[in-house]
Amino acid sequence: MSAFMIFVREGAVRDPEALAEYSRQNRENAQLFSSTYNLKPLVVYGAMETLEGEAPDGIVMLQFPSAEEAKAWYNSPQYQEALPHRMKGADYRAILVEGF
Repeated sequence: MSAFMIFVREGAVRDPEALAEYSRQNRENAQLFSSTYNLKPLVVYGAMETLEGEAPDGIVMLQFPSAEEAKAWYNSPQYQEALPHRMKGADYRAILVEGF
């Protein structure tokens, strides 16, 4: 069953350099993430129109073949090395949801 990691940026970026480093590390590992965890980016800060509730500052949505692969990617040494930069850069919610 497909699984989706959804990252919702809750407010303005407070440390652009930290987020730039986070992005750099993820781009550097993109091929590894794709081949090892079958990660497929679906949405990366695309144009948004909020129809209900408060608008987030940004959204990223990644698809995986399973929740197990999504968790393996999230807990991988490469992603865990990048993660503190995202946390320093802005406030996010990270959600894992299973789909069809």
